[in-house]
Amino acid sequence: MPTRTARTAWNGSLQEGSGQVELSSSRVGTYDVSFPKRAADEAGGTTSPEELIAAAHSSCFAMQLSALLGEKGATPESLEVTADVTLEPDPAGGFHISGIALKVRGEVPGIDEAGFREAADGAKVGCPVSKALTGTTITLDAQLES
Repeated sequence: MPTRTARTAWNGSLQEGSGQVELSSSRVGTYDVSFPKRAADEAGGTTSPEELIAAAHSSCFAMQLSALLGEKGATPESLEVTADVTLEPDPAGGFHISGIALKVRGEVPGIDEAGFREAADGAKVGCPVSKALTGTTITLDAQLES
């Protein structure tokens, strides 16, 4: 399996500086990053490590869930997955990711709610990003839609 690479160029102090993160392997884009905007309610056109983790986690979970549903003989018509990654002050100093809330809504013919939930629970613990984030509280809200 390949190794994927991202690169960040940063200039200046934490509060006054800024940077750009480049998705080097795919070359799909370069995105601005800034600590004041990272800690603000509005991102103002910049991304953050938390948003990038959310993107990685939601896409990884969707792939894993699709695989597990396939093992049950069901092919999703659609899966909509969101991941909310929360950054908070760390009592030990600095900041930490205090939790990740995964939410999935799926249209999957040929499976019932219990089977969907079982696959979703398996994807939550089995996707590689979830495994990498061991130690972070991850919650799951999974619902099969008709």
